[in-house]
Amino acid sequence: MATVAVSAAGTGWYAAYRTVGAGTEALAYPFVPVGGALATASVLHLLRAGRLAPVARRFWRALLVAAGVITIGYGWLAVDMLTHAAEARTRSMPVPAAACVAFGFGVAIWAVARVPVVPTGGVEWWRMALDRTIAFLGCATVLWYGGLAPMLSAREPWSRQAMVLVGLGFLVAAGAATKVSYVGDGPVDRVALRLIAASGGLTAGIVAVLAARFGYAAGIPAQAIVMPLTPVLTALGVRAQRRADLGLRRDTGRGGMLLPYLAMAAVDVPLVAVAFGEPLSRPVRVVLLAAVVVTVLVGARQFIAFRENARLLRNTRLQEEKLQYEVSHDALTGLANRALFRQRLAVALASPARTSVLLVDLDDFKTVNDLLGHGVGDRLLVSVAGLLRAEVGADGLPVRVAGDEFAVLLTGAGAEPEELAGRLLRALNHPISEHRLLVQASIGIAAAAPGATVDSVLRDADVAMYTAKQRGKAGFVRYEDGMGEPVLAHMQLGGELRRGLDNDEFRVVYQPILRLDNNRLIGVEALVRWHHPTRGVIGPAEFIPAAERTGLIVPLGRFVLRETCRQAAAWSAEFGADALEEAGLNVSARQLHDPDFVADVTEALTDSGLPCERLVLEVTESAVLRGQQVSRTLFELDRMGIRLSLDDFGTGESSLSLLRAFPAAIVKLDKSFVDGIEIDDGQPAAADARRAVARAVIQLAHALRLDTVAEGIESAEQAAVLRELGYTRGQGYHLAHPMTAEGVSHLLAGQQTMAAADR
Repeated sequence: MATVAVSAAGTGWYAAYRTVGAGTEALAYPFVPVGGALATASVLHLLRAGRLAPVARRFWRALLVAAGVITIGYGWLAVDMLTHAAEARTRSMPVPAAACVAFGFGVAIWAVARVPVVPTGGVEWWRMALDRTIAFLGCATVLWYGGLAPMLSAREPWSRQAMVLVGLGFLVAAGAATKVSYVGDGPVDRVALRLIAASGGLTAGIVAVLAARFGYAAGIPAQAIVMPLTPVLTALGVRAQRRADLGLRRDTGRGGMLLPYLAMAAVDVPLVAVAFGEPLSRPVRVVLLAAVVVTVLVGARQFIAFRENARLLRNTRLQEEKLQYEVSHDALTGLANRALFRQRLAVALASPARTSVLLVDLDDFKTVNDLLGHGVGDRLLVSVAGLLRAEVGADGLPVRVAGDEFAVLLTGAGAEPEELAGRLLRALNHPISEHRLLVQASIGIAAAAPGATVDSVLRDADVAMYTAKQRGKAGFVRYEDGMGEPVLAHMQLGGELRRGLDNDEFRVVYQPILRLDNNRLIGVEALVRWHHPTRGVIGPAEFIPAAERTGLIVPLGRFVLRETCRQAAAWSAEFGADALEEAGLNVSARQLHDPDFVADVTEALTDSGLPCERLVLEVTESAVLRGQQVSRTLFELDRMGIRLSLDDFGTGESSLSLLRAFPAAIVKLDKSFVDGIEIDDGQPAAADARRAVARAVIQLAHALRLDTVAEGIESAEQAAVLRELGYTRGQGYHLAHPMTAEGVSHLLAGQQTMAAADR
């Protein structure tokens, strides 16, 4: 590095001067401007490289001006000394030259001041301002005591110009040292800033010490050896900035936290000297005054730190309390959640107090979400939570367990769970929430027996609640011993369903649909049977509810759909396309909610080759009323050409309106309206009453051009009455029992033989 060579040359010349008397003293002065010119050139080269960020470019551009002006000043001094070589030792620096150097130091101070520090605000800004003030005063005090003050009281005092420049060098050092501790890893490299600080402070400090110790004689080594170090350190700063721009910067961390304490220690150094006997001179009084100011500032900083720590501790406690609340409470309703419920229940069970649990499950809450949306459902849950708070009061802990399931923990001898359950059910008989909705609930009650655990009490309450639902909902049941056995069996049945599907244990049977005038087979309804390996054949009434509850009705229904389409296509291929007009199967609301259901139907028809119009999907009135998703699915199936049948017609409250809103092609008269239709007790009015619904349905169907099927025909007399009323098709045990695919094939074969004989 060229600046190092200049500094080495100056050191070599001074050694030769002291030993062999090489040249005149004026030769000591050119080394500083030569080194300064080289350092200025290195800054200019850095700026021309074009890789600097705007902030860094602004800093180094100002430093270029400072270095250039300082070089001019010291060049002026060198020329003056060379032209007045005989007076070199005692001659003062020309005022214009000193003004140039002073201006250069001022620009350098301005450049350092403009370097952005770590962004802060509020209390942190005041804390940092105090820290920087303390650090600056500490550094300035040490530099004053150890450098500038001795120059003022030296036996051979230097000129005012020299002392002003040394003071400005100290200011650069103190300001840059303070600044660099609070500069983040930004565009201006922190190492470069440290080197710039050292270039002013280090050399000024050494010059001050030499001046105080050796007087005018110190000027020669200061010019030849010490001051050429300034260009060297500046060039090293340029090199550090260049390495940072190339991505070679090291993470130097931040030392700002320690700087105020180091400054306090620095202020204490002169005080220690006074304690050991140094005279109380004017410079020492300045140090004492600075120590007082630093102490006051440190006190202010500690006060701010104390208040900030107190605020942080307060915020931490609030955050902990908020977090604890959020962890233990439900976000939607504000009630205690399952975790807090289990914790409080465990504490209650460990005490001798009487403990009871009410498990509250809203009946058919899913319908609210499906028909009115989840937003309305959430507001309804909030209203139910408010009702629980009001009814429970201080007697217990209301809890939202999950979804639409709530709980109440009651403790104490005066707690009456049955009385509370009754109040809750009566309160739910009135509309609640802003939408004025009626909602019912099933409540299970479990009292903790001696030695009961959290899980056992919750299990008993869950069994009681499930039993309340089985008994018709909108009621409460208290758990009794043995109550869980049928519930457990039902739950185990749901677990076995999955295994049965995986092991191909389900079979499809078909109940024929016949014409009532000639008993001709025109269609079939697919039914499913479970061939259990140990329990034998299980009917759908036993396992379909479990399949609905577990969601396995979707894969089970998919299996029945594919098997029905495959078998219907096989019959058409064997006996002709007109041998069987339709093949139907029941579809649950859970299947219609499945977003893949339409795709499953399309795939089953495509794979089997069965025409769309030959497939009949039977849905109940309750399924049709399950929301917009179901409605969209049904209309999409209708557009595909699939025929839809409204099963169990006449049993719901909205049957007549459904016929206009629902794209039905077939109406099936429910078995409950067929039973007793044939009875002739000699009272025409009573007979007409029994046949009124069947007559109204057939008339409505004819008006809307819908096909009709009468279900549950169990006698020839019932079939005869239905024919008289206008029904042409029916199904039931009198006409044909459910049978295997082979049985249907025998019927079709016999029917085909009879048709051939008639021809």
